[in-house]
Amino acid sequence: MKFPPGFLDEIRNRVAISSVVGKRVQWDRRKSVPARGDFWACCPFHMEKTPSFHADDRKGRYYCFGCRQSGDIFTFLVEKEGFAFPEAVERLAQEAGLPMPKFTAAEEEREARRSTLYEVMEMAASFFEAQLQLPRGATARGYLADRGLPQAVQQHFRLGYAPDDRQALRSHLAEKNVTLEQMIEAGLVISGEDIPVAYDRFRDRVMFPIRDPRGKVIAFGGRALSDDAQAKYLNSPETPLFQKGRVLYNFDQARAAGHEQGTIIAVEGYMDVIAMVRAGFANTVAPLGTALTEHQLALLWRTAPEPILCFDGDAAGLKAAYRALDLALPLLKPGQSLRFALLSEDQDPDDLLKHEGAAAIKAVISSADAMIDVLWRRAIESNDRSTPERRAQFESELELEISRIGDGKVRLYYAAEVASRVKALLGGAAPPKRWRTAVAAFGSKLAVVTRRERNRKGWIVPRPWDYVQPVSMELKAMARKGQSRQAADRRERAILLAVINHPRLLDDFAEIFADLEFSARELDSLRRQIIDIAALEASLDAAILRDHLHRKGFGPLLERIDAQFQRLREWFVLPDAAVKDVRTGFRQMVALHRKTITLARELKAAETTLAEHPSDENLKNLNEIREQMRSAAGEEALIEGFGEDSGRPQSPVA
Repeated sequence: MKFPPGFLDEIRNRVAISSVVGKRVQWDRRKSVPARGDFWACCPFHMEKTPSFHADDRKGRYYCFGCRQSGDIFTFLVEKEGFAFPEAVERLAQEAGLPMPKFTAAEEEREARRSTLYEVMEMAASFFEAQLQLPRGATARGYLADRGLPQAVQQHFRLGYAPDDRQALRSHLAEKNVTLEQMIEAGLVISGEDIPVAYDRFRDRVMFPIRDPRGKVIAFGGRALSDDAQAKYLNSPETPLFQKGRVLYNFDQARAAGHEQGTIIAVEGYMDVIAMVRAGFANTVAPLGTALTEHQLALLWRTAPEPILCFDGDAAGLKAAYRALDLALPLLKPGQSLRFALLSEDQDPDDLLKHEGAAAIKAVISSADAMIDVLWRRAIESNDRSTPERRAQFESELELEISRIGDGKVRLYYAAEVASRVKALLGGAAPPKRWRTAVAAFGSKLAVVTRRERNRKGWIVPRPWDYVQPVSMELKAMARKGQSRQAADRRERAILLAVINHPRLLDDFAEIFADLEFSARELDSLRRQIIDIAALEASLDAAILRDHLHRKGFGPLLERIDAQFQRLREWFVLPDAAVKDVRTGFRQMVALHRKTITLARELKAAETTLAEHPSDENLKNLNEIREQMRSAAGEEALIEGFGEDSGRPQSPVA
């Protein structure tokens, strides 16, 4: 319904924004200046401790510098109070002492029809609620009891039952003088030229009323009780009241909780919403049997800057998460994003609540991933990076994804973050300890280091082991002990087996492991695969890691490595070794590996640099590397206490 602009302006002139907003907030006395119409408060749209919400009576506008919500007196009633715009106008017109304008007969008829349909839907909701408590609703009550929903929960969500009768609702509404045309328009009965007698759309189903933001029933979702039903869930068709892509189930009740808690959670279905609310998350909603739409996403963002999307742990749930990711990417803005909480495989919130309790759901929500992590996960899972061409394709596809981001500043930050992750993954730089976020923290650290080096020297300093230069005979002899091809291969296998049998080593040695350079190609491929798997697993144990590696085709190689180390003395890499001994042995093996591989290359680079640019500084650098080569670090060593925790006799660690 359209209102004359002059009428709306007159309401704005008569009703101060502070008087409307002031009913929901406490003005800050220190910052507010009422004489100037200048008011400050903690924002009613999100949780905050320092007032950043500003209302200006002179402009008739409000704005939050935290969540960026803004509007006028009409917007506030619509967004915060849940009014429809015509209702907000009528409410404020009364406050301003203005009579409502007259409308054309057609406009008044259309509004009257909508009002009547609201009444019809309320009659239907009350009918379904009553049927649930009658003898014919026994099966439905049993179903709800089996799902763990007590009567208080049923009443809170106004659950009901549609009888297994083609005329039950139609007859009931007809007795209340509802016409067949109104029933059809409301989507409650099915009719057509090939249907002699119109009949109820919902039959033998548990009924879930769907409400608009004001709490008025506008549609229904029905869950079939019979296994023979064609559709397990059936929603109302689109009507003058209901467009499913513009509505979220439970939004009327979740919106206020979302504003107060600073976030809102979207799950997949009705029962998931109910489970989440029972677990303490009153700020939970669900789309209506379809993928999340742009309009639904806008509703979520009006409530909170970073909604959490919680999807089932099956393939369909992951697919839904990726669809939401694609939908949101072009719409990202500074401070406006999504987070993703992905459940374990074949679980939904209702199952999780039933088997593990509310604490398990809270743990899933609290560990929700940022959008960048989900984008990265999809790229990692869907791309083979085994050849240079495929690695190039991997980068190109990520660049294409980022180019879809509409906001330039957000796009810039995504590009920088992804660049650091790609460099860490493909360029040999080290990921951070928290593998699940796939080197986000390390990317930031790397950026600081390279920026400092660039400012100091004007160019990025290559890592010393990137140089390949001739080495002197003297220094080659000095490092000969650990450099045989056979010794290096055995040491690389031992390092890999230690990580495979004891993945917790990555908690402390992730950067070291990612930095290692293996001479054997198949062993280096295995190392990279471990990095990829660890980047996708929040908690990795030996069984999970081995299963992943077998599925990736590394089974035969693992069998050969296992067999080899059953015969050799490196017992500290085997599964039954004590953690302390594993850590000690791993550090010693890595030190020797770095000495014989990395320091040798540093030595070559230092020699070449000194030859080309003789200076005291370059000579000092060369001597320092020589001293490291001469040191005992990395040599075969007897370490005090080594082996005691594992019940083994002390032996040297090579």
